[in-house]
Amino acid sequence: MHGSAMSGWLLVALGSATGAYCLLRMRSTSQQARKAAGSEAVMGFGMAAMALPAAVVVPPAWGWTVLAAVFAAGGLRALWQARTSARHLHHLVGSLAMVYMALTMGPGMSRDGAHGGAMDHAEHSAGGVPLVTGALLAYYAVYVLRAGATLAPAPAAVAGGGMAGGASGGPIGWGSRPELALACRLAMGIAMFAMLLTL
Repeated sequence: MHGSAMSGWLLVALGSATGAYCLLRMRSTSQQARKAAGSEAVMGFGMAAMALPAAVVVPPAWGWTVLAAVFAAGGLRALWQARTSARHLHHLVGSLAMVYMALTMGPGMSRDGAHGGAMDHAEHSAGGVPLVTGALLAYYAVYVLRAGATLAPAPAAVAGGGMAGGASGGPIGWGSRPELALACRLAMGIAMFAMLLTL
């Protein structure tokens, strides 16, 4: 990433935390929820790997190719699943954005393995293709605003008692809370937006 080391480490922490929570969500009883949580865990950890500051950890040149291949495979899987449910289109866009960022960051590496430098900017401009970057930024801005509005509690729900129990009347486990899953997706959307800004 081309941003500061501090913003890189914050994105690493955010990506790692959301990835870890998504692993916890994989304990859900619903097979569909487990698959979605697995895809989101890969996305979170992939974002954390991409956000590592180059001044501290220099990724190998082949690492960008591996990340692009992993997310290309994830994109194909999301495309296949989108045949039956349109909600997988968001996973498709996320996978394609990760492939785009991996390809943009990979060729942007200078010959000595560090970001930046005059030769780096002469061979490859930062930010990738402005139209693609702009479209992805617009998508994630809308996504974050919509997810944030959905996460805000409705007045009736707050007045009606707030936290309800599960179907059996008992407390809902951390891995099964829909508001935490949405907050996790919102955090990943914000992180994706920030990463696209620092390309």
